[in-house]
Amino acid sequence: MPTTTASEPATPKAGRNLPAAVGVGIGLLAAVALGLFVWPWFFVLLVAVALSLAVIEVHRALSRKGMHAALLPIVVGTGVSVVGGWLVAQWGLGSPTAFIVACLGATVIASLAARLRGGAEGFLRDAAASTFLVAYIPLMGVFVSLLMGEPDGTLRILALILCVVAGDTGAYAVGSLIGRHKLAPLISPGKTWEGLAGALVIAALVGLAIALWFLPMPWWLGLLFGATVALAGVLGDLVESLIKRDAGLKDMSNFLPGHGGVMDRLDSLLVAVPVGWLVLHLGLGG
Repeated sequence: MPTTTASEPATPKAGRNLPAAVGVGIGLLAAVALGLFVWPWFFVLLVAVALSLAVIEVHRALSRKGMHAALLPIVVGTGVSVVGGWLVAQWGLGSPTAFIVACLGATVIASLAARLRGGAEGFLRDAAASTFLVAYIPLMGVFVSLLMGEPDGTLRILALILCVVAGDTGAYAVGSLIGRHKLAPLISPGKTWEGLAGALVIAALVGLAIALWFLPMPWWLGLLFGATVALAGVLGDLVESLIKRDAGLKDMSNFLPGHGGVMDRLDSLLVAVPVGWLVLHLGLGG
């Protein structure tokens, strides 16, 4: 029977290093809180770094399927579009949306140009990988810059995070207690329709509380905000699970010890951000 020596780190049965997971989790929470409430520029920079690492992770997953994206132009374009979009909004240099669209368009052009030297063999496959990466990560991630560019941007970001967390918590709690009917057994066997209902209800209630006490929008819009953000979060989780299954991966990477990859933490938020931005933009303006 194998024994654990004193030099081996304690890990749970699932193979996670619990002390590392807790330490990294606390560090991430502190960094996000510091950025949101003290240094907004730090939060935007943190998002840009996280999205750039996510690009690297998904690029590696695609490479396992023989799809080779133009990594460098996409990483640079991700950072410039996120940070630049926020700076344009902060400094009043024009439309941050126009800047972001132009930046992402330039990123696609640069990625296609970088692939030209590889010849015709596999061009369509690699070009598809590049455009998928741009659409999946920076295109959705830049909505963080648009949210943060508003005068009440910190509250909008915080509201979105709270609703996503509420949705995850509601799905887990309700699914664990009464979950019987599988939502997507071929993608994520643990998810149930009952858990999805719990996610929507709990997140909608949190959205209602946000509308009543934090953001000046109608109560019904708060319910809609919470429910749609939670639904988008579930979709994001399923999409990332499909990518990992197709690529034969358990985690996207080991960038975050005890947690796996950056995308393993961002999957729900990444898809929820543009949905939350749209609802808040329609309800609060921008």
